[in-house]
Amino acid sequence: MSSPALISRAPAIDPTFENVWDELVWRGLVHVSTDEGALRTLLAGPPITYYCGFDPTAPSLHLGNLVQLLLMRRLQLAGHKPLGLVGGSTGLVGDPRPSAERALNTKETVAEWVGYLRSQIERFLSFEGENAARMVNNLDWTAPLSAIDFLRDIGKHYRVGTMLKKDAVSARLNSDEGISYTEFSYQILQGLDYRELFLQYGCVLQTGGSDQWGNLTSGVDLIHRAEGKSVHAIGTPLITNSDGRKFGKSEGNAIWLDAKLTSPYAMYQFWLNTDDADVADRLKVFTFLTRAEIEDVVAAHEAEPFRRIGQKRVALEVTSLVHGENAAAAAIAASDALFGQGDLTALDAVTLASALRELPNAELPSGTPVVQALVDTGLVTSLSEARRAIAQGGVTVDGVKIDDDSAVVHGALPGGVSVLRRGKKTLAGVFVRG
Repeated sequence: MSSPALISRAPAIDPTFENVWDELVWRGLVHVSTDEGALRTLLAGPPITYYCGFDPTAPSLHLGNLVQLLLMRRLQLAGHKPLGLVGGSTGLVGDPRPSAERALNTKETVAEWVGYLRSQIERFLSFEGENAARMVNNLDWTAPLSAIDFLRDIGKHYRVGTMLKKDAVSARLNSDEGISYTEFSYQILQGLDYRELFLQYGCVLQTGGSDQWGNLTSGVDLIHRAEGKSVHAIGTPLITNSDGRKFGKSEGNAIWLDAKLTSPYAMYQFWLNTDDADVADRLKVFTFLTRAEIEDVVAAHEAEPFRRIGQKRVALEVTSLVHGENAAAAAIAASDALFGQGDLTALDAVTLASALRELPNAELPSGTPVVQALVDTGLVTSLSEARRAIAQGGVTVDGVKIDDDSAVVHGALPGGVSVLRRGKKTLAGVFVRG
């Protein structure tokens, strides 16, 4: 970790901003909010308690959730007190999507996923000091609540006409799918959460994605009606790529924070593929680099875009934040080695295997001819094409040029794998068995 290229920026607020609110605005993290002036004053004053909720609708959080986790950390670094909420009850119901009803998971599955999400959230917050974070589960106060008490004490504060105007509800009502009473009630449950945290902890700020604005204001309105108090909400923008596509998804697959679902190498590669036009925004939202540092990186990137300085810095910072600096360093080493700038034999077996799974790959017996391996991994379409590629000097196995079409693959790299290369940039992996 001695190389300057492998030193990521430790989480900290930027001291050049007068107020953390100003930094949030500069980073583009405020798409919509309650009273801006009141929020700016609130965040400049004594520590407040704030929260963000995460529903266990999957066994892992993803990059969209990471926006909220980093926002929570920024506010904590500014001295405020975070509550990380895992939705043990709301996860049983499901937030209404604009398109279709969610499939309900079993109580056992949701409880298991609550544990997974809790451990992920805890990695991004500090649980020490005067503003130590606390974790809560909304099942703790929802489960004991009877249906009659829910309707009498909470439901009476809601107006159906207002609920129907929420974006997700309105979209579903105008679709063939419609909306169930279960999902329609979700906004009441989230409002209940905010009220409970207000009463228990004095929580006065909730954050979430701007697509959750209806749910965020549900709690603001409930507290105003039931308690006669004013509280706040911040909705962050939905992150999209420069072409307008939803960020963090490829062919419907999220980029997960769990290393078992998205490896550190795969995450690093995802950020390396950031479009030039998105580099500055990604640095602002997903890193703790200061304003001056970001301006320097962007200037260097724009001066020599072919070096991908911006993408490499984003990839280093985010992979380090999510998986740690050692995992980021291993991902960088694997990336360099696979593309001819490092030693393949020096890579650890786990990192190498995860990297090869991101490439075209095949599981083959030890001693498989290289020509056959080229076909089976899809680098060529026929044995004759494989032989021509070898004859032309364009094939390597584990970094060694192959000049004999009778050569075989043994899986000589750590973990019993081999790397096939055709030309300069076309790669495939072989997992050798036997």
